[in-house]
Amino acid sequence: MVSKEQKVMRRYILTGTPGCGKTSIIRALETTGASVVSEAATDIIADKQMQGIAEPWENEDFIDDIIRLQKQRQIDLSDDNSDLHFYDRSPICTYALAMYLNFKPSANLMQEIKRITNHNIYDKKVLFIDNLGSIENTGARQISFEESLDFEKIHLAAYEKFGFSCVHIQAGPIENRVQLILEHTADTFGPDVHM
Repeated sequence: MVSKEQKVMRRYILTGTPGCGKTSIIRALETTGASVVSEAATDIIADKQMQGIAEPWENEDFIDDIIRLQKQRQIDLSDDNSDLHFYDRSPICTYALAMYLNFKPSANLMQEIKRITNHNIYDKKVLFIDNLGSIENTGARQISFEESLDFEKIHLAAYEKFGFSCVHIQAGPIENRVQLILEHTADTFGPDVHM
């Protein structure tokens, strides 16, 4: 039997353009027994809009709010019993968002990227959920399909910049996409996890 100290925790990032189906996939992965973490930006937007801030992404503090919540959620899940974790976005996505919004990456953002890369917090294989060919807007998602494709390119470049490789999960039924993800993560054991 493997002790808690010897157990290897695998943390995978799911990313992609807005509206690509990440949230549905994350929920389906949760039914397999894996631990999952919801997207921080969506929750920050919803919270700010409830406070009467219609477009919180126009404020540069938006990026730091996201990075704080992402870090807290990752640390909170460190004591989870599951050895397989899936994250809906990561600090690299937050960097891509800053680039997309033409914000200078904050010191907090860059410090968190340094922490996750130096300590191998996430597996270097990123599960990149390909777009569905269209987009449905919500209160938190106000972007055209054409803009989302630009955002997709920025994400790919950001992950490459910080030494991650993206595995594309093609459009299709959720069950097929979940199966592909499970196949890509079945035999991968990343480095020992750190806080």
